[in-house]
Amino acid sequence: MAVGLLLRGLRSATRNSSTYLSPYSIHSPPLFSSPSFLLRRCLSTSAASSPVGASTAYEGTAMDPGMIRNVAVIAHVDHGKTTLMDRLLRQCGADIPHERAMDSISLERERGITIASKVTSITWKDHELNMVDTPGHADFGGEVERVVGMVEGAVLVVDAGEGPLAQTKFVLSKALKYGLRPILLLNKVDRPSVSEETCNEVESLVFDLFANLGATEEQLDFPVLYASAKEGWASLTFTKSPPDNAKNMLPLLDSILKHVSPPQANVGEPFQMLVSMMERDFYLGRVLTGRITSGVIRVGDKLHGLKCTDDGTHKIDEGKVTKLMKKKGTCMVTIDCAGAGDIISMTGLNCPSIGHTVANVEVTTALPTVELDPPTISMTFGVNDAPLAGRDGTQLTGGKIGDRLMAEAETNLAINVLPGPLSESYEVQGRGELQLGILIENMRREGFELSVSPPRVMYKTEGKDRLEPIEEVTIEVNDEHVGLVMEALSHRRGEVVDMGPVPGTTGRTRLSLTCPSRGLVGYRSVFSSDTRGTGFMHRAFECYAKFRGALGNVRKGVLVSTGQGIITAHALMSLEARGILFVSPGMETYEGMIVGEHSRDSDLDVNPVRTKELNNIRAAGKDENVRLTPPRLMTLEEAIGYVASDELIEVTPKTIRLRKRYLDGNKRKTMKNKPKE
Repeated sequence: MAVGLLLRGLRSATRNSSTYLSPYSIHSPPLFSSPSFLLRRCLSTSAASSPVGASTAYEGTAMDPGMIRNVAVIAHVDHGKTTLMDRLLRQCGADIPHERAMDSISLERERGITIASKVTSITWKDHELNMVDTPGHADFGGEVERVVGMVEGAVLVVDAGEGPLAQTKFVLSKALKYGLRPILLLNKVDRPSVSEETCNEVESLVFDLFANLGATEEQLDFPVLYASAKEGWASLTFTKSPPDNAKNMLPLLDSILKHVSPPQANVGEPFQMLVSMMERDFYLGRVLTGRITSGVIRVGDKLHGLKCTDDGTHKIDEGKVTKLMKKKGTCMVTIDCAGAGDIISMTGLNCPSIGHTVANVEVTTALPTVELDPPTISMTFGVNDAPLAGRDGTQLTGGKIGDRLMAEAETNLAINVLPGPLSESYEVQGRGELQLGILIENMRREGFELSVSPPRVMYKTEGKDRLEPIEEVTIEVNDEHVGLVMEALSHRRGEVVDMGPVPGTTGRTRLSLTCPSRGLVGYRSVFSSDTRGTGFMHRAFECYAKFRGALGNVRKGVLVSTGQGIITAHALMSLEARGILFVSPGMETYEGMIVGEHSRDSDLDVNPVRTKELNNIRAAGKDENVRLTPPRLMTLEEAIGYVASDELIEVTPKTIRLRKRYLDGNKRKTMKNKPKE
């Protein structure tokens, strides 16, 4: 009776709570909490319900750190991390609105990839499991680096058919560096090509990878599970299809409780938290997320932000906690307090960002910051100064572009923003063209117009040697495409490390290579064309090595417009024989805009706005019917990889155009003949 009244009171308080549109104020209680968990929360509260106009909160004392498990899900791209998270949430009773529920960013759902790390919590056997979903692409490796310090364990997901690939090595090295003991989950074992022998081979490869990365004896003794995240089951032994009563995720959840140690945290010490994630909210301001290192935090506590520099620790902000929140499944709920070892979000401070420490006012020492790998490429963002500028976008000035880039650098530590070589331009450094392409795509959707330079590799110098970033590349293609791929990569200074058939398949070859980052820029689209869409290519940063020399001929010349106006079909008809067109009739062009790719290595000036001359003589026959080949329309990533050093990308909310850096033809000739410094 008493239990029913308490639970009814909690539901009543939820119904009476106020709501508003902030994504951090979804007040519905977690649908997947067990009754014992809700009862324990209710019994520890000092008030049975919230007053009208106040948000519902889970009041009470902080949770015992021994009942908390912090776990990251790490893997190579497309090995099933986000699908696995969906199944774990459903197993614990969460209401999943759609597949890939953790991919909350619109670009993630459109492209089917994970871009940013996200935290959620689930309740299992009265334990709180804080799960962190991480990206698998090498370009977003900074997301993995900054959150791996928040957890005490990791689930390493490996495709049982493909085995460990380039990004598997990267994420595993970061986990082992922080002393984590990963749980190996061989996913997609329900595929017809996967057998028990295949899984044993993959397990041996993963063991060798652990050993090569310097794992300890305890880390080498990792537990192994077999799963099909798509079908929603996991098993401690190999099976292709478990019994119906065993098609669930219970073995994985129990293994997390058994093998992942609780956080080593002291609730009695002063409060300290290292900020690992930061978001902005129109209603609440800056939302800081991190794992509490020590102490307890409550709403209304007075805190300050600390920043560690070469000169020591500096205080950067001071304020009161206005709201504490915790992600429960797909909902963000408010809480009254949280203790050491838990992962929470808080508001109230305006200055701290990722890598800073939030602590009680009596604490004067900052926590050690996260070490990130250096960026490997850079691009220059500037104001769009093309003749067609200002027609599509609303954010046009250099100041607004700079403010947006600085805001991005605050929330994404893998991106550095520096003043550019020209006025109102900015040099943006990152891990790869995909990462910077996502940033540009987000900006154009926000109404920005800008001009972007081609990516440039960031070199290092040691003594007299010039070092460049080298990437590890894994390629899987049909046998008939091997020669074409190897020839293309030889022009890009790639070196083959290993080559052999793909296990469990016929007619497929796997290549392992090392290649300079500058050689791989723009190669993905070429690779897709060469392999007719049947090949797979994965890459990850490996090291800095000695400069391998100039690249071979990797691109043809371009067709450059000499006129301004509306492109005509009559003009394009005569230009088709010159190369591949990027434009269609009716589009607008200007002098210096790139309208196609030349069939030769040199650039060619053309006039795509030429019209058919009219006369007063009536023709006996009909005018010739113009039939044009459909143009090659480039995506943003393809444009980033295509442009040469003397070219720019014009990005607007509606259009992506390629242009020469100097629009005037005479100026281009002058700069081409000018000796390089």
